[in-house]
Amino acid sequence: MKTPLNFAAAVLIFAVLPAGVLAQPAASDIIRPDRHSVAMPANPALPSLFLIGDSTVRNGQGNGGGGQWGWGDCLAPFFDTNKINVVNRALGGTSSRTFYRDRWPAVLAMVRPGDFVIMQFGHNDGSAVNDATRARGTIKGVGDQTQAITNLVTKQAEVVHSFGWYEKQIIAEARAKGATPMVCSLIPRNSWKNGHAARNKNDYAGWAGEIAKSENAPFLDINEIIARQYDRLGQENVRPLFIVGAGPHTSRAGAETNAACVVAALKGLKENPLAKFFSPKADTVAPADLSQPAPE
Repeated sequence: MKTPLNFAAAVLIFAVLPAGVLAQPAASDIIRPDRHSVAMPANPALPSLFLIGDSTVRNGQGNGGGGQWGWGDCLAPFFDTNKINVVNRALGGTSSRTFYRDRWPAVLAMVRPGDFVIMQFGHNDGSAVNDATRARGTIKGVGDQTQAITNLVTKQAEVVHSFGWYEKQIIAEARAKGATPMVCSLIPRNSWKNGHAARNKNDYAGWAGEIAKSENAPFLDINEIIARQYDRLGQENVRPLFIVGAGPHTSRAGAETNAACVVAALKGLKENPLAKFFSPKADTVAPADLSQPAPE
């Protein structure tokens, strides 16, 4: 029987991990992708679901180093991997801009007709557009504004676009290869306001929704779905879902919670293109219902 998402019991069995955060990948990590393990489709005869995004999707090597996990590391059990490959190509420290520039070409080269791409960006897009350490920020919003820079990290000329522009490019290029692109809003942090988990409707979560709507792409509003799950669990029970403080880096319990919320978002779509690939584990997750307004 399908039941609402309820992970309070799971939270209780996970000890609160020691405070301490692994350093985010340096800019050189983005320029030198050989320093990271690279996931490939396990069975080339099957369609593939590619996951792209930042450390909240795949943290470090994707093996739980430092107790940190991304939701993409916990998503495969919800799918029948005899029917579809789940390929987590996200990379910590990336924004929509740096992933599109440095990582997306290699992913796109593997994409074939019938594949799927789920993207989630935003946590790093608010960084500086140009500095000597990361130079990964994007122009806020979904517009066509640009900023020409000489990148202080790469030493190359670069035209920087908006957060929405990069997501639109990924959508268009995935479709050109015959794949189905899907847009996630970013996961919420462990931040609370008036007794409720803080949402990001006024920035990256809202902008992701705008892009999905304008490009007619499926939208997985996990920012709202996860926030409602946090509201149900309560602030004390949510703490063990994060490594330290406000996040956004999640523990294993947090990543599993968020992965289940991604499945709930998929099942809540009017038409779910991935439904036929679900495993029996997905049967335990109820479709997300966002018909009621979010708390103010």
